[in-house]
Amino acid sequence: MASPQLTLAQVQQLSGAVAEYIASQRGFFLRTSLPLTLEQREAMEGFFVPDVLDGSRLVVLQSSRVQNPDFYPQLWRLGFRNLPDFRTMAAITFGDVVVSHQPFTHGLLFHELVHVEQYRQLGIPQFSNLYVRGFLTGRGYEGIPLEGNAYSLGASFEAIPRQRFSVADEVSEWVRNGRF
Repeated sequence: MASPQLTLAQVQQLSGAVAEYIASQRGFFLRTSLPLTLEQREAMEGFFVPDVLDGSRLVVLQSSRVQNPDFYPQLWRLGFRNLPDFRTMAAITFGDVVVSHQPFTHGLLFHELVHVEQYRQLGIPQFSNLYVRGFLTGRGYEGIPLEGNAYSLGASFEAIPRQRFSVADEVSEWVRNGRF
């Protein structure tokens, strides 16, 4: 389903609202977050720079779900019918804080840490801008290049988890080549 066409001003406003949502959720969940376990860290070493491994924080929700942003009803009124439902996602990354609705597998953690690396290189405002533009031009969640990058690198990890590669270098290349 095609997304409604937004003006440049509307896209900028939406990107700003997404950045505010990410920052507020990061702050909220940071309070109950924990660092990677030794096992998680060992599985991810060699793929991620120490800053990502040391700085990332994890939360596994037990009896609650991440709620959709407050601005979703406004987007619904504009005609968006393909908005991602945060309540049904396995996990969501807010900067360096990853919130999961299920226990972390190595594959899930890897995918979310790719997003942490993307945030590290881009910052929340630019990540938000690229995410919104990717959603609008890609016709939904599946077409967002930031997600494509995370899924692609995750597939490489899952195919041969002992064959190390630099996620930072891969994300940098996508940034350099304008693939986001």
